[in-house]
Order: sequence, then C-alpha cells, then structure tokens
Amino acid sequence: MSPSYVLLVHGGAGKIEALTPEQEQLRRRALRQALEAGRDILAQGGSSVDAVIAAVRVLEDCGLFNAGRGAVRNQAGFCELDAAVMEGRSRRAGAVAAVRRLRNPVDAAWAVAQYSPHVLLVSEGAEEFALRQGLELLPEPDPESGDGSIGAHPEASLGTVGAVALDASGNLAAATSTGGISGKLKGRVGDSPLIGAGTYADNRTCAVSTTGLGEVFIRTVTAFGVHARMLFGKMPLHEAAADALAEVGQLGGCGGLIAIGADSSAVALCVNADMYRGKVDQHGRFQTAIYRGEPWQES
Repeated sequence: MSPSYVLLVHGGAGKIEALTPEQEQLRRRALRQALEAGRDILAQGGSSVDAVIAAVRVLEDCGLFNAGRGAVRNQAGFCELDAAVMEGRSRRAGAVAAVRRLRNPVDAAWAVAQYSPHVLLVSEGAEEFALRQGLELLPEPDPESGDGSIGAHPEASLGTVGAVALDASGNLAAATSTGGISGKLKGRVGDSPLIGAGTYADNRTCAVSTTGLGEVFIRTVTAFGVHARMLFGKMPLHEAAADALAEVGQLGGCGGLIAIGADSSAVALCVNADMYRGKVDQHGRFQTAIYRGEPWQES
C-alpha cells in the first residue's frame, strides 16, 4: 500500500491574460514537474519539508514564474529574492530576503533553519551564510543589458511560487519563494519570507503558502490567520482559508493561497485574482488549474 500524502504547488496569483495554447502547456508542464519532484520524495516515505523544497526548486529554476531565474527586477534594475520554509512538527523555520545571487533561495532558507540559531537572514549576510553552507551563487545580471543567470528570463511577473505538503508520517510543511513586485524599491521585502504572513506550518492545523500583494498579506498575517481560525475558532480548513482571504480582499488586496490540513484536506483559493496551481496525492492524480473558477484538470 502506497504512503498517504498530499502536495499542492502554486506559481503566483494576479491577472493572468489569455495564454496561447503553447504558453499554457509550458506552465502546466512546469507545475507538473514541480509536483513530480515532490511526489517522488513523498511516495518513498520522505518528509514533507524535503518535498516542498524540491517542488519549489523546480519552479525557481524553470524561469516561467516570478522566482529564481524568472524573478522580476527592482527599481534599480536588480533582482532581490525572498524565500521561506517551515515544518509543522516542531515549527522550525528559516528564511532569506533581499538576496541577489542565490540560485535557489529556498535551499538557503532551509539552511538558515538547520544550521543557524536564526529564522531570517537578509542581503549580503544571507549570501555569505549560504556560501559557507556550500550553496550555489550565480553571477548577478547587468541591470543595463539584462544578461546573467538570475532575472534574465522573467516571462511572468506574477506573485510568487510555493508548495505545501502532508507526508505519510502526518507532518506538514510549507515553502514559498519570490522575486517580489516588479519595479519595487531597493530593499523591499514582501510577505513570502515572513513566517505567519506568507508561509506557515503547524501539525495541529495546516500548512499555508500565499501569493499576491504582499503588503496586504503582511498586514493581515494571512498564513497564520488560517492557522488561528482553525486552532482557536475551530473552523475547517476551507472556511478558515476563505475567511482569511476575504480579509485580504476587504483591504483592497488580491492574491491567493494553497493550504493542506492535518486531516489531509486541501484548498487552493484566490481573491480578485487568477492563480497557477497544481496538486497530487498518493493515488497519483496530477491536476492543474490557472484561471479563477477553473476546475482542476488532469495534467
């Protein structure tokens, strides 16, 4: 009997213009590849935290979403990347923000959790720490020419990428990675690397990864808000997630989230936005969706 697990991924939320069949196929394929990377770990009894990191790493590398190679640039013409990882068993978490040269910020985020006494490292300090852990740094692109390995292929400027998972041992995890807002001020940090705002996991309730207008998600502490509604308000996952997103909408925000409950329930919801999303479970059903209100499609 195969291990019981669930994995969801997202590739960012916002207004997605009508894609050509080729563009849509590329993005659905990338979502599927991310799901496969995480599924391969979960199907062998691996941990949820390893699965979400593997899934997000694929999305950072593909160049189709606003993270890693696909990251947008700030007002100064550079990429500044953010990422976070949290596991629900011990609520251990790590994050990096405003890094420029890390190939996979999600790996650096987890290294912070594993090998430092801190939760969040930023800028040059985060890069120096990552280098000491043996992680790969890439050349920073020229802000004038656009050449380089990071930010050289920003085919999409929507939100964020993320993953949430429940493994066969009942442990939850969440990971989120982003290039932030196109044209943002130098040094701006959004919700993605902030534990409780864009990323949260607690085995008592759920794992959450958000995407959208980060400033509003910070003000509403959205990811923690889903957890709190479940733990203290005794809401089921779908109701808690919908209520947390409604609060984002009430403040004029837009975006979405993916979440998995400790009971293996799963949701992918948007407010005032479309969202690239995908899911897979122990039965091997790969499904994706892109537009608001679109039902899951076999992928």
